[in-house]
Amino acid sequence: MKKIVPETLYEMRFVSAPSISPDGTMTAFVVSWADEEANGYKGDIWLAQEGAEPRPLTAGGDGRSFVWTERNTVRFPALRDGADKKRADAGEPLTVYYEIDPRGGEARRAFAIPEAVGAIRDIGGGKYLCHYTHDTRMDALAALEGPARDKALADVRDPAYYVLEDYPFWFNGRHIISGKRDRLGLFDASAGTLTPITDADFNCDGFDWEGGLVAFTGSPVSHRNDGYSGVYVHDLAGGGTRCLMEPDVMGGDLLGFWDGKLLLAMTDGKLPVPDGSGMTYEDDQYPDFFLMDPATGERTLLARYEASAGYGTVGSDARLGGGWGAKADGDKFYFLTTVDDSTFLRTIDRDGRVSPPLTPAGSCDSFDVREGSLVYCGLYGGELCELYGGDGRRLTHFSRTEDYTYAPPRMHTFTDRDGYVIHGWAMRPVDWEPGRRYPAILHIHGGPRTVFGDVFHHEMQVWANAGYFVFYCNPRGSDGRGNEFGFISGKYGSIDYEDIMAFLDEMLSQYPEVDPARVGVTGGSYGGFMTNWIIGHTDRFAAAASQRSIANWTTFEYTTDIGLRFAKGQMRATTDTDAEKLWSHSPLRYAKNCHTPTLFIHSDNDFRCWMSEGLAMFTALKKAGVETKLCLFRGENHELSRSGKPKNRISRMNEILAWMDKYCK
Repeated sequence: MKKIVPETLYEMRFVSAPSISPDGTMTAFVVSWADEEANGYKGDIWLAQEGAEPRPLTAGGDGRSFVWTERNTVRFPALRDGADKKRADAGEPLTVYYEIDPRGGEARRAFAIPEAVGAIRDIGGGKYLCHYTHDTRMDALAALEGPARDKALADVRDPAYYVLEDYPFWFNGRHIISGKRDRLGLFDASAGTLTPITDADFNCDGFDWEGGLVAFTGSPVSHRNDGYSGVYVHDLAGGGTRCLMEPDVMGGDLLGFWDGKLLLAMTDGKLPVPDGSGMTYEDDQYPDFFLMDPATGERTLLARYEASAGYGTVGSDARLGGGWGAKADGDKFYFLTTVDDSTFLRTIDRDGRVSPPLTPAGSCDSFDVREGSLVYCGLYGGELCELYGGDGRRLTHFSRTEDYTYAPPRMHTFTDRDGYVIHGWAMRPVDWEPGRRYPAILHIHGGPRTVFGDVFHHEMQVWANAGYFVFYCNPRGSDGRGNEFGFISGKYGSIDYEDIMAFLDEMLSQYPEVDPARVGVTGGSYGGFMTNWIIGHTDRFAAAASQRSIANWTTFEYTTDIGLRFAKGQMRATTDTDAEKLWSHSPLRYAKNCHTPTLFIHSDNDFRCWMSEGLAMFTALKKAGVETKLCLFRGENHELSRSGKPKNRISRMNEILAWMDKYCK
C-alpha cells in the first residue's frame, strides 16, 4: 500500500458536473486531474450509459466544461486552432465552442463568441443564453485597426497602471474587476451575433430560462455590490426587461423556473436572535422558499427552511469542478443542502413539503435529474468524488482508497458548557501502535458557515500518514445546525474559541497516547482568523500554521472584495460606528501576547483575505521575538489549497508539515 503524501495529488481524479442528455439515454460528466508537466489542471468529458462501462468522449485534456445541445450532441469550450490561440494570447476575449457527437466522430469547431463566457444554455433554434464577463476597456478598440489596435490590446492585457472606479475594485480569483461587467446575452450561432440582455452598468449574478422568459439576479454597478441583488425577467420575444424585486429587499438565490413560477431561496434577515440582545440575524439568517410570479413579481411563501439551499458546504481539498446545485423536474424541485455534517440532495414539492435526504451522509456535490431519473456526484466512504445513480449504485471507480494507507475518521460528540452538542472527528496515525506517544494537529475550518465531515481530505490524510493524530470539529458558527447554532456575529473569538478548546480537551482525554505538549494548530480563512486568535490567547500549542487569515477587521473592511459587507455583518460594527469593537475582535491586537512558533501562509492575489493580514501578523510576531515564517505564494488566491497550481499546493503542504515536524516532533 502507498502512503498518502502531498504528491499523491497527481494520482487523484476528480469527477464532477453530471448532466443527462435531452433524450435521457446518456450522462456526460467531467473527469479532471492535476497535470505535473503543465503545472495546471486538465479534464476530459466522459459518458455513462446503462449496460456499458463509462468511456471518455474527449481525450485532449481540454474538456473541463460542456453543455448538451437539443440534438443530443455535446458542446465544450476549447482552444484547438492556432489562429484562435493567437487571438487569445494577444488578449482578445474569446470563447470557442467545439461540438462532438457521442455516437461517433471527431470534435469540430462550432462557433466562437467574442467574450469570456462562463455559463451557456442552448435554448433551441441555434440560439444560446450566455453569462459572460465584458471588459469595458475593450469598447474603445472597436474603431481601431492594425498596429494601433494591437498596441491598445496590449495595454488592456498588460496595463502600466490600473484605473479603479468601481467597488469592489478587485475580486478573489478574478484580479482587478473595476470596469468589468458580468453580463447576460443572447448569442445567435447562425448570425454570429451576441446581443446583450443586461445593461452596460449592471452586473448579473445568475440566470434561468423557461419558454420565452429569462429570469436573472443582479444589481446596478452603482449599487457597490455590497448589498442584496434584485430579481429581473426578460422577454426574449419582446426584448423588454422588468424588475420583479428591487435590490436590497431580500438576500439569497434564484433557484430557477418551476412550471412558470420562480423558486427563490431568500430571506429578509429580520428574524430576532433569541438571546435578548435585540439583534436580528440579518445576513446570517437561513433562507426560506418563495414562489414568485414572473408576470407580477408577487411573492408567496412556500415553506420555512433553516439550512442552505442550492449548494453544499462540506469542506475538502479533494474536489474539482462544478455542476447543478438546484433544478426542477416535474412536480418536484431538487436542491443541495447542508444538514448537520453532510450535504444532501432533497426535494420540495408544490405544497412546500421538503423530502428526507435522497443521498447518503457525506457530500453530494452536484447532480442532474430528468423525468425522475437521477445521477449525482459525491464524496462517500473515504473515496474521492465519484458518479452515482439515483439508487445509490456507484457508476465510476476512479478512486481507490484501498490502495493507500488511509486513516478513517472517527466521529465524537460532546456537550459544551452552554448545552450545545458539538460534532468532531479524530484520525489516528496510520502507523498507530498502542503504548506509543504521538503528536497531533488541530484543524479549524473556514467560513465559518461551512462544516467538516467524514469525507476524504487530502492534507489531513497527509498528516495522519506522517505520524500525527488529526482532530477537527464543527464549533458554534458552523453550517448545518440552524440559525441559532450558526450565529456568532459580533462574537468571534468567544463562544467559538471556547468550543474549539473544549473539543481539544475532550480529544486529549479520549486519546491519552497524544502528547499534549506536542499539539499544533492550523486553519484557513476563518480557520486562519481563529489560529491567529488562539496564539494571542493561549500558549498551549507547540506550533501554529495560520493560512489566508484575518488579522485586523479595520483593514479587512476596506481592502478586501467582500470587506464592507462581511465585516459589518460578522462583527455587527464598522470602522465608522464602532472601531473599538472591530479592534477588540482583531487577533493583531493580541499578537503581543504570542509565544507560539507560527507559520503564515498567504497568497499575493488573495483578495478575500488580502496579504496585508498575514504580513501584519508576521511583523507583529517578529517584533515580539517569536519564531515565525511567512510563505507568500505568487499568483495564487484564496483558493490555493483547493485549486491553486499543483506545485504550489504541494509546496504549501510540505511547508506546513515541515513546520509541524520541527516543533511537534
